[in-house]
Amino acid sequence: MNRLDETRPFIPLRIAILTMSDTRTAAEDKSGDTLAALATDAGHTVAARALLKDDADAIRAKVAGWIADPEVDVVITTGGTGFTGRDVTPEAVKPLFEKEIDGFAILFHQISFASVGTSTIQSRACGGIARGTLIFCLPGSTGACKDAWNGILKWQLDNRHRPCNFVEIMPRFEEHRVGLERN
Repeated sequence: MNRLDETRPFIPLRIAILTMSDTRTAAEDKSGDTLAALATDAGHTVAARALLKDDADAIRAKVAGWIADPEVDVVITTGGTGFTGRDVTPEAVKPLFEKEIDGFAILFHQISFASVGTSTIQSRACGGIARGTLIFCLPGSTGACKDAWNGILKWQLDNRHRPCNFVEIMPRFEEHRVGLERN
C-alpha cells in the first residue's frame, strides 16, 4: 500500500515539535524524544522543539510563531488532545487552521484502534494547514506518536511516497495568496 519511488531524490522537511504537559520536564519528554528521533531517522531536520504547560494562549502563540517562521515546514504537537479540563491543544490550535485535514484524524483512529482498541475515542488528534505549514496534533503517549508517525506521517512527509504525498503539493498551499500581496 505505501510505496516509495526510490528513483526520486528525498526532500527533507524542517519539523518543529511541541510537547504539552503539566507534569513532564524536557528531560522526561519521551513523546517529544520519540518524534524527534523518528523524524531525524527519516531524514528530516528538527527545526525547533519546545515543552509548554497546558495553556491554550501559550500553545496558540508558539504554534502561530512556527507557522510564521519560514524555517518550519511542519509542526507536530504531542499531548493535550484528551478530554480532561487541562487538555486544550485542539482548542488552541484549530483556530489557526485555514484547512483541516479531516482524513488525518480518521486514519489515526483506524491505526490507533489496532493498538488500543476503543480507547482511541479518548483522543482528539487532528491535522490542518495554516499559511503553508502542515500541523498535526497527536496524543501524548509514545505509542500514539509512533502510530501516527509510522502509519501516516512518515509516508505523507516523504516526497517519494506514491501515489501522492503532502510534500509534492506544499508549494501550492499558498497559491490562493499569489497576487494578493501585490494589491
